Amino acid sequence: MAKVIVMTSGKGGVGKTTSTAAIGTGLAMRGEKTVVVDFDVGLRNLDLIMGCERRVVYDFVNVVNGEAKLGQALIKDKRFDNLYVLAASQTRDKDALSKEGVVKVIDQLREQFDYVICDSPAGIEKGAQLAMYCADEAIIVTNPEVSSVRDSDRILGLLASKTLRSEKDLEPVKQHLLLTRYDVGRVARGEMLKVDDILEILSIPLVGVIPESEAVLRASNTGNPVILDSENPAGKAYADAVSRLLGHQVEHRFPSEQPRGFFARLFGRAA
Repeated sequence: MAKVIVMTSGKGGVGKTTSTAAIGTGLAMRGEKTVVVDFDVGLRNLDLIMGCERRVVYDFVNVVNGEAKLGQALIKDKRFDNLYVLAASQTRDKDALSKEGVVKVIDQLREQFDYVICDSPAGIEKGAQLAMYCADEAIIVTNPEVSSVRDSDRILGLLASKTLRSEKDLEPVKQHLLLTRYDVGRVARGEMLKVDDILEILSIPLVGVIPESEAVLRASNTGNPVILDSENPAGKAYADAVSRLLGHQVEHRFPSEQPRGFFARLFGRAA
């Protein structure tokens, strides 16, 4: 039975889709049968980053509506036999997905895969809530900026109250923090939040810190998840994050920092 992980954040443009592609690919590289699912109905970018945009015939909405079988919509990755993509629709809106339909499809995916990675749209409305509804775990993708961290804090509240696990009084959705676009120089100049500050504000375990890198954009434009670039710091950081998700102890690749900065004192809350 698969583990369902949602990649989520309140703010757009933080790297959820890039991270979904990287984490999903990384799990497949470790031998885990993995499917990445695009919940961003109407926009659809995950297929581009996975390099399979020309192969989309049926999509998530087609399956939910009974217009296609799940097997018809799943796209097998050309690089890894155990990696699949379920694309979103470009011609519908988020109202095309229903909670019942999503649960049905996710339940089918649970039976076929080891990991189901759900790429959530930005915001806190229906699309995002549907993406997190079936989740066993959540990776909150955050930039080291006040607005991004504040929006992620709101997402933590939704994970505690708007999921299937919360409705059934099951063990809460396990939460991880993935910090993206981290620039040590800007942090040193006080232009970005420190890792320690963000951890104090959100109070959830850190699964990875992804450095700012032009390789991320290049990878997205060429349809090759950045984790495939094993020589790039961002690719290495995503590989480390996958290792931590799988339960391995891996040291973080960023400099030690002074605890408790200004923003932690301003916005901090008790752990």
